[in-house]
Amino acid sequence: MSDRLLPLYRSIGLMSGTSMDGVDVALIETDGETSVAFGPTGHYPYNDADRALLRNALAEAATLEDRNARPGVLAFAERMVTDRHAEAVETLLNDNAIDPASVNIVGFHGQTVLHRPKQKLTIQIGDGPALASRLGIDVAYDFRAADIAAGGEGAPIVPVFHRALVAGGGMKGEVALLNIGGVANVTYVSDGMEPIACDTGPGNALIDDLMLQRTGAPIDRHGHMAARGRVNEAVLLKMLAHPFFDEPPPKSLDRNAFALDAVAKLSTEDAAATLTAFTAASVLRLFPHLPTQPQLLIVCGGGARNPILVRELVMRLPCRVTTADAVGWSADSMEAQAFAYLAARVLEGLPLTFPTTTGAPAALPGGVLARAAS
Repeated sequence: MSDRLLPLYRSIGLMSGTSMDGVDVALIETDGETSVAFGPTGHYPYNDADRALLRNALAEAATLEDRNARPGVLAFAERMVTDRHAEAVETLLNDNAIDPASVNIVGFHGQTVLHRPKQKLTIQIGDGPALASRLGIDVAYDFRAADIAAGGEGAPIVPVFHRALVAGGGMKGEVALLNIGGVANVTYVSDGMEPIACDTGPGNALIDDLMLQRTGAPIDRHGHMAARGRVNEAVLLKMLAHPFFDEPPPKSLDRNAFALDAVAKLSTEDAAATLTAFTAASVLRLFPHLPTQPQLLIVCGGGARNPILVRELVMRLPCRVTTADAVGWSADSMEAQAFAYLAARVLEGLPLTFPTTTGAPAALPGGVLARAAS
């Protein structure tokens, strides 16, 4: 924490996760440290054509070695992502009668299409300068690159915000925040310690891919498919044998690090149930790597909207499990709020990542500022 008195910033955060469901947008007022006041939020879903374009972009990005290259469909996808994020901000401002001039900064994560930290490569498409120019508001973007360049994992990047939420909520003891997007990640917060964080394994990505492949639906809404199936424990054990789960934090995953091969012979219902259990059981595999077992685990992200996934967490984890909404936070908007918070830290030059969250050699600032045309 900084010892100097920091100004309050009115900051808008944007997030389009690896589940590729759409753009989350949130306004907060924050000093980038302990003070966080929540404002209006919104979600603007991608349409079918947008999601198809992003899936093609993921496939195209798989062979990239230059993080600045935008061959083929990636250039089209980047323009689409930038436009949708601009529309999300404009809608939030219009719907809530907010003067754009009153907003200090926009935190623009972009859309991750490749994340391979071992190769010092992470790619989030989205044109920060173009967004700043269109909105007339300064934009912080490219949050992960500095950490990756220094040898960190580049993810998870929001634990410093999770720490601020836990402190602001007056929570004591060992608290874990589980964010379930396309990939799931945990932040472990304990009094007097820097946060510990890492990806835990697949979040919704495998379930989403299964549903799209087998049914054409983008997600298993409310876990309805998984609720009709049975977990195949033999297949689950095989999936949990992946070497990733034996690695201590910090560690991170590409969205496509796991495949559907293991559940190929199962019915759609049983495959959905098994993949849902896999996401929950992956979290348990992290617990032996933490200093002590968390007393409380708070679920946020899209996975918090899946009651079957939350049930699996309750059944499999030896701690109390609740949701972000139940403690007065927003499960849906937390990551967008996090990037609003991180954008304020970019303005102040404060660290975004730490040795205990990404494996960076030191606490590192990051992000790039795109100034709006005056």
